[in-house]
Amino acid sequence: MHRFIGRDHELRTLRRTLDEVRAGAGAAQPGRCLLMRGRRRVGKSTLVEEFLARAGVPHLFFTAAGGSAEDELAELVDAVADSSLPDRSLFAEETPSQWNAAFRLLAETLPDDAPSVVVIDEVPYLMRRVDAFEGMLQRAWDRLLSRKPVLLLLVGSDLSMMEALNSYDRPFHQRGREMVVGPLTPADIGEMLDLEPAAAFDAALITGGLPLICREWRAGASMWDFLDASLENPISALLVSAERSLAAEFPPQALGRDVLRAIGSGERTFTNIARAAGGIAHSTLSRAADLLIDKRVVAAELPISPRPSKERRYRVADPYLRFWLAFLDPHMAEIERMRGDLTLARIREQWTSWRGRAVEPLVRESLARILPDGGLPAAPAVGGYWTRGNDIEIDLVGADRQPVAKQLLFLGSIKWLETAPFDAHDLATLHKHRAALTDEPIPLVAASRNGATCSGLQAVFGPNELLRAWRPR
Repeated sequence: MHRFIGRDHELRTLRRTLDEVRAGAGAAQPGRCLLMRGRRRVGKSTLVEEFLARAGVPHLFFTAAGGSAEDELAELVDAVADSSLPDRSLFAEETPSQWNAAFRLLAETLPDDAPSVVVIDEVPYLMRRVDAFEGMLQRAWDRLLSRKPVLLLLVGSDLSMMEALNSYDRPFHQRGREMVVGPLTPADIGEMLDLEPAAAFDAALITGGLPLICREWRAGASMWDFLDASLENPISALLVSAERSLAAEFPPQALGRDVLRAIGSGERTFTNIARAAGGIAHSTLSRAADLLIDKRVVAAELPISPRPSKERRYRVADPYLRFWLAFLDPHMAEIERMRGDLTLARIREQWTSWRGRAVEPLVRESLARILPDGGLPAAPAVGGYWTRGNDIEIDLVGADRQPVAKQLLFLGSIKWLETAPFDAHDLATLHKHRAALTDEPIPLVAASRNGATCSGLQAVFGPNELLRAWRPR
C-alpha cells in the first residue's frame, strides 16, 4: 500500500484554516469556508480524507451523486447519520424534506464550543439539480453556519462551475476562499514511485500525476514495465480513467469530444483541427473549442513576442489525457481483444518524438517555478514563440508579460532525447531563431535531458534542476 505522498501545501492550508476556526470559537462568526476545485480523479477526496484523519475533529462528509434534489437530500440524511457529529441524531428525528430545512438542522447539529468540519463534495451536481441551491447555501451560511466554529469545505470537479460559485454576480460571492488542487507534481511522483528525475518526468507525462493511476505503478518499475502491465489489464486505471472523466463532462454525442480527439491526435491550429474533426464549420468549432477551454480541458496559447500575433495553438491541458488520446483511445478495440502488445509497440516507436513536444509545457512550468536561478531573473511569463509556417520556433521565451511582451528576458530550446545532448548545432539554430525575433542579445538557455556539450549558454537545466522546482522550499 502506498503511503500518502505530497500535498504538503494543501494540508497546511487546510490545517491553518481549521486553526482559524478554533481560534475564533466564541466570536460572532468563527466559521470559515474553502472552495476546493480540481479535475476529476486528481485526488481531492483523498486529500480531504487525509486531512480529516489528521485533524481528529467531528466531521460530516457528504458526496453529491447527480441525482434528483430529493435523492440528494436523502443521501445527505444518511451521510449525517454516518458522521461523527455529536448531535447527528437530530437529523434522524426530524428528517428534513427541504434543503433550507436541512441546512438549518445541520447548523443545529454542529457543536457550539469546539471546531468541526462539513464537507460537501461534487457541489456542481447540487448547483445543477437543486433549484436556488446557491441562494439557500448563502442564506444558511450567513445566518447559521458561519456562526458556528465550523470549516465548510465545498469541493467540485467542474472547474468553471466552482469558479462561478464565487463570482461577482452569484449569491455565494466572497463567502469562501478558493483552493485549487492540482495533480501530483513530478517530485511527488518521483518520491512515490522511487524514480530518477528523468524517469519521474516521463511518469508525469503518462499518468498526469493522477494518484489513482500512480498507485498502480509498482515502485521502482520502469515506464515500459508499467505500460506493459496496464495494457494487459483492460480495466486498469490508465485505460479507464480518461473515459470516465470525459463521460462525466461530455455526453457521447457531444461535438466537443470530436474536437478534443482532433487536438489529442496532435493537431494544433484551428484549420487543421477543423479538418481532423470532419470538416466542421468555423462557428461550430469555435463553440466546441470555447467549451473545452472553459472546462480547462484544452489550453489555447499565443506566441510570446514584442509584436502581436494571431497564430493561436491548441493543446490538451492534462498530460495524462494527452497521452490517452494519442496512444490509447484510438486502439481500445485491440487492447480489449488482449493485443495490448501491439499498442505498446506503437508507443515504443513514437514515444521519443511525442515526448519531445509533450514535455514542453511541463518544462516551461518548471522554469517558471525555479527562477530566478543560474543568473536568470524571475520571468512572470514563460512560453514559446512560433510563426505560421513554423520556420521559426523557439521552445522557451521568458518575458515580463504575455502574449505581447515589453521585455524579453531569455530565449531557449528544449532537447529531451535519451542520449543526445544539446550541442553546437542546436545552439546555432537557436541563434538563428533569436535573430528572427529580436536584434537584442537576449540570454540563451537550454533544457536538456542529457546536458550540453557547447558553450555560449546562460544556463542549462536538466531533469535534476527542473525537478527541484517542484520540491517544497
